[in-house]
Amino acid sequence: MNTKYDILIVGGGAAGFFTAINIVEKNPKLKVAILERGKEVLSKVKISGGGRCNVTHACFVPNDLVKFYPRGEKELRGPFHQFCSGDTIEWFEKHGVELKIEDDGRMFPVSNSSQTIVDCFITATQKLGIDILTGQSVQSIFKASTYWKVETSQETFSCQKLIMTSGSNPKIWEMLQEIGHTIIPPVPSLFTFNIKDKRIKDLMGVSALATVKVKNSKLEASGPLLITHWGMSGPGILRLSAWGARELSDKKYQFAIDVNWLNELTFDEAEEKLKELKLEHSKKAVSKKSPFDFANRLWESLVLASEISEETKWADLSKKQLQNLAYQLTKGTFQVNGKSTFKEEFVTAGGIDLKEINFKTMESKLHPNLYFAGEIVNIDAITGGFNFQNAWTGGFIISQTFV
Repeated sequence: MNTKYDILIVGGGAAGFFTAINIVEKNPKLKVAILERGKEVLSKVKISGGGRCNVTHACFVPNDLVKFYPRGEKELRGPFHQFCSGDTIEWFEKHGVELKIEDDGRMFPVSNSSQTIVDCFITATQKLGIDILTGQSVQSIFKASTYWKVETSQETFSCQKLIMTSGSNPKIWEMLQEIGHTIIPPVPSLFTFNIKDKRIKDLMGVSALATVKVKNSKLEASGPLLITHWGMSGPGILRLSAWGARELSDKKYQFAIDVNWLNELTFDEAEEKLKELKLEHSKKAVSKKSPFDFANRLWESLVLASEISEETKWADLSKKQLQNLAYQLTKGTFQVNGKSTFKEEFVTAGGIDLKEINFKTMESKLHPNLYFAGEIVNIDAITGGFNFQNAWTGGFIISQTFV
């Protein structure tokens, strides 16, 4: 049996639904189907953002927005000028979903539930007559002279245009490789650092604004750093993991980092500041109160690591102790032994080589009438709604080519 459609979309996730809805809203006569390999659609949307769905980010200038993408910064500049975060807000409002901005710029549905986004997509596809076919695990993709043939575990389909929104699916990547596309091998992009070190033991939940550098590397990131029971996390660490995804994979996640708990202060500046504190607080115990903008517990741990006892007063600090403390504050070295996935958000760097995609249309440069959107391509971003924004933008641009 060969079922014919004008357009087939492989992948029942965010990018697939968004693309389908936009296409049929502009071209109601087109026969469109979404093929999903599992029993459920939009499962990743449902768990995203802790079940709230971080739809996009309140960054409305394309040239600023692209800076959140370690891979795809250059390629997304043009697409974001066509469909950016503000357009996403307007699109969802038109479809009955109001979004809100949180203090850190992340945007969620006002309902605080990802089910709102799932319901929005399901309702729209039903209203537009888009077929949602589940349990359709794709087995092969074949390009005939004027159409595409897609064989699944259940049946065979043919279509004029084929849109791939299947995310980080190795099986699909392999099929695309067989028809000539280059696949950049996937590696984890957002992850936290596993560190066992007595300086941060029992400090779970403590955070500080810090700068972290990977030793023997150009990798460096600043931002809030959170101490966890397994090591270090927080926006600063996640940023470092995203930009260093491939390099840290090559190191097999065994490397050393220098942490500057004073963020922008240098070793020399920290030493001078400590000399001033020595004069100001001469009769007070060094370990008792943090003179910097981070928790007392962390300060006390760094003081003890500098070979300064709990009772030692500021006036009694030797030059060596003072230098030790300046060192611990600005360039203390921590050994990373492995990584952990950040919450439930498993993001990968890798996918279809960006050189093989026309970013004005999201069409393959190798095969006419083959399109890509979402995480199937070698684009990824830090956490905060940016990966979804890439999916919305790609889907919108594809829909414009069918007008």
